[in-house]
Amino acid sequence: MPKIIQIDDSLRLVPYFLADHRDAALSWYQDVDLVELVDGIRIPYSLEKLNAMYSYLEEHGDLFWIEFREKGEWLPIGDVALSQENLPIVIGNPAYQHQGIGRKVLRALIDLAQQKGWKQLKVQEIYTFNRISRRCFESLGFVESGSAEKGISLLLKLDSY
Repeated sequence: MPKIIQIDDSLRLVPYFLADHRDAALSWYQDVDLVELVDGIRIPYSLEKLNAMYSYLEEHGDLFWIEFREKGEWLPIGDVALSQENLPIVIGNPAYQHQGIGRKVLRALIDLAQQKGWKQLKVQEIYTFNRISRRCFESLGFVESGSAEKGISLLLKLDSY
């Protein structure tokens, strides 16, 4: 059973089932620029699609809310799921994008995967135009492992990490 992962004083991962931040998340997934980075298409999510996505992610891995401490209060700013086959991460609140938060979150999840005894982590597809995400993963040791429909797949071998 996943528990809260405290990354630093102002950043933590909260298991999906411990909080309900779907209202905030729905606003993130209404942003077609963000949805394009996630799905490769510019169609905002409905609540039904959001719930279906979270159900799938929770069933296939450990799903977390990314929370940032602001003025003593923990605010939801994104979501991330950890499985051996994929590692989707979204910093949904634009005020917190491009600040290295995604890298800190991924570092914590790599540590968790190592604690679980996993040998590798995969990223199924990062779209060619999503250079920022690709750089983030590569900065943590992920390497290109193949091509995907609209981009590349990445792999991190944990035994040599």
